[in-house]
Amino acid sequence: MKSAVAPLALEPDPAALTDIWIEKGSPAFMKTVLALFSGGFATFALLYCVQPMMPLLSQEFAINAAQSSLVLSVSTALLAVGLLVTGPISDRIGRKPVMVMALLCAALATLASAVMPTWEGVLATRALVGLSLSGLAAVAMTYLSEEIHPQHIGLAMGLYIGGNAIGGMSGRLIAGVLIDFVSWHTAMLVIGGLALLAAVVFWKVLPESRNFRAQSLQPRRLLDGFLMHFKDAGLPWLFLEAFLLMGAFVTLFNYIGYRLLAEPYHMNQALVGLLSVVYLSGIYSSAQVGALADRLGRRRVFWASIGVMAAGMLMTLFTPLPVVVVGMLVFTFGFFGAHSVASSWIGRRALKAKGQASSLYLFCYYAGSSVAGTAGGVFWHHWGWNGIGLFIGSLLAVALLVALHLSKLAPKSA
Repeated sequence: MKSAVAPLALEPDPAALTDIWIEKGSPAFMKTVLALFSGGFATFALLYCVQPMMPLLSQEFAINAAQSSLVLSVSTALLAVGLLVTGPISDRIGRKPVMVMALLCAALATLASAVMPTWEGVLATRALVGLSLSGLAAVAMTYLSEEIHPQHIGLAMGLYIGGNAIGGMSGRLIAGVLIDFVSWHTAMLVIGGLALLAAVVFWKVLPESRNFRAQSLQPRRLLDGFLMHFKDAGLPWLFLEAFLLMGAFVTLFNYIGYRLLAEPYHMNQALVGLLSVVYLSGIYSSAQVGALADRLGRRRVFWASIGVMAAGMLMTLFTPLPVVVVGMLVFTFGFFGAHSVASSWIGRRALKAKGQASSLYLFCYYAGSSVAGTAGGVFWHHWGWNGIGLFIGSLLAVALLVALHLSKLAPKSA
C-alpha cells in the first residue's frame, strides 16, 4: 500500500524498477508464489473453517441460522475495518513483517477460540481472527503489484487466489469432516495448528521486498488517496463488484449446509464438508482465468465469469443432488475467475497509491461477505433456498450490469 500516506509525486516510476522486478520462471518468482500461496491458504482456512460448523453451532448455542452466521460475519467485518489500518502501517514498517505477524496472531486467536465456553467468547476471538488477518489481506496484493513484473501480475495474482481457494476448501473440508467425529473445539485446534505451520513457511520463504519505500504516516495524504481513487472512472465500480460478488459467494456457502442437512437430502456433516471439494474448480479458474485476462484483456473476461456464476446459481435451484453439486462447482469456478480478474485489474488501473486501492477493494470485498452473508439468512428463514436464489440472483444481476459498464470504459490498463 505504497502511496496511501505518501505524496503522490513520490510514487516510484515503474520504468525505473524494471531491473528489480521478479520475472516469471525465476527462483524468486517460485518462492514468492509458494509463500503467498501458503499465506492465502492459512488466511482462508482460518476465516472459513467455521462455515460448515454453523448448523452445529446453531444447535449447541440455541441460535438461528442468521445468528450463527455471525461467527463468520464478525470476522469478515473486523477484517474489512482492519484493512484501513494495517495497510498504512505496512507503508511505514514494511510488507513482510506485517504479513508474518498477521498470520501468527490469527492462528493463535483461532486456538483461543477453540477453548471458549460461551457464544460471546467465540465471537470475540473470531473478531480477533478477522482483525489479525487484515494484515495479510491488505498487503499481499500490494506486495505482488510492487515486486512482480507487470506482464505476469495476472498469473501471480491468480496463483495467490488459488491458495485462497485451497485454504477455503481445506478449512471447510477438514472442519466439516472432523465435526462428524470430534467436537468443534478439536476441529478448531487442528485448523489453528495447520495455520501456524503455514505461517512459518511464509516467514521463511517469502523474499524480502526490493521495491518497497518506507513512508511516513500522514492522514492528509491518506485522505487524498481516497479521493483520487473515487474520482477514477473505473475503480469505484470495481469496489462495488467486490461487494456484490463476495456477498453472493458467501451467501451460497453459508446456507447450502442447512439445505443439505434437511429433507430431501438428510446428509450428514461429513458429507456436506466433503462437498467443499468444489473449491478445486476455483483453484483452477483463478490461475487460468487470470492468465487468460492477461492475454485477452480484463474487460472481455470479467463479465463472462460473472455469467458463469449466475449459471451455477440457477443450477442449485433444482432438486437432484448431482445438479446441485455441479451448480456449486460452476458457481465457484466463475467466482474465483471473476475475483482474480478484478484483483489484478485494481493494481493495473490504480496508477498511483496502488496499495490504498487494493485496501479499498478488499474492504468492500469483506464488507460484502459480512453484510450479505448475514442478510441472506433472512431470505433463508422466509423463503428457503428459493429465497437464497432470489437474493444471490439480484446481487449477480447488478454485478453483471456493472461489468458491462466497465467494459465500455476507455482502455486504461484494461
